[in-house]
Amino acid sequence: MSVTGELDSLESSPASLHQSSGLSERTLTPDELEKLRNDRVLLSDFKQQKLEIDAQKNWDLFYKRNTTNFFKDRHWTTREFEELKNCRESQGQKLVLLEAGCGVGNCIFPLLEEDLSIFIYACDFSPRAVEFVKQNALYCTERCLAFQCDLTKDDLQATIQVETVDVATLIFVLSAIHPDKMQKALEQIYKALRPGGIVLFRDYGLYDHAMLRFKSGNKLGENFYVRQDGTRSFFFSRGQCSICFFLIICFTALKLMFCFPSVLLIEYLAGLFQQAGFETLVNEYVLRETVNKKEGLCVPRVFLQSKFCKPVPSSPV
Repeated sequence: MSVTGELDSLESSPASLHQSSGLSERTLTPDELEKLRNDRVLLSDFKQQKLEIDAQKNWDLFYKRNTTNFFKDRHWTTREFEELKNCRESQGQKLVLLEAGCGVGNCIFPLLEEDLSIFIYACDFSPRAVEFVKQNALYCTERCLAFQCDLTKDDLQATIQVETVDVATLIFVLSAIHPDKMQKALEQIYKALRPGGIVLFRDYGLYDHAMLRFKSGNKLGENFYVRQDGTRSFFFSRGQCSICFFLIICFTALKLMFCFPSVLLIEYLAGLFQQAGFETLVNEYVLRETVNKKEGLCVPRVFLQSKFCKPVPSSPV
């Protein structure tokens, strides 16, 4: 089974032995520490550039192989993110949601069924994934608009007016974007959100089982790996907001002077969002052990679950 296959079958499994959330990252065993220390060889620049060029093709092939059968519907989003129900200024207000990286609709369709007062913009990098969304029996243009968009280069405002979105979701999406281009994606989402709007974030955390499972030869940079099918994954640490800007500025200068790997600049999730203009509301690790009975596995999972807000401008005195 590929890393992708095991990764998402475990993420979808409903069985969880122990789950906790907090600010501390997972503690590694001595064997795990040794494995990471020894994994220093990076793919060549040529191979990395080809992966970037073929990124959309690789995700399109992923959906061609798996169609709509790979990911399970995410019915847990309203439980984990109360803003999907409560982020309304008035009773009966229609909530406008942007799901960046909608895939085949495993998040949006449970929301459309559960909440009749919601309108969802759903975009994805893969044209094939967007077509699967449109073919779903629950898809209705009066309540949902699905469109292809590469947030790292396409103009999101060509489809969504500035400051018209109440909530944006980034669920297992940012990790698939090259670290050099994550900032651009967040800036586009920032423009679409109204003042006071919120980004709901969940993605792979530092030292997740999937990160430790990568074999030598799959590493692209610090905390950045490629799967067997050519899709990529970054593993986030939460960091500290108070020092993020200092680190980003320092590493940016070092990169210009000494060509340091750019992935170092965005190891800290809070700093990445802060640089795009957001304020941090919640930023914590979710640690759990997940059981996959079919595969006979019980493994440690690490996610980063966060909420970021677009500030409301101060009223003139």
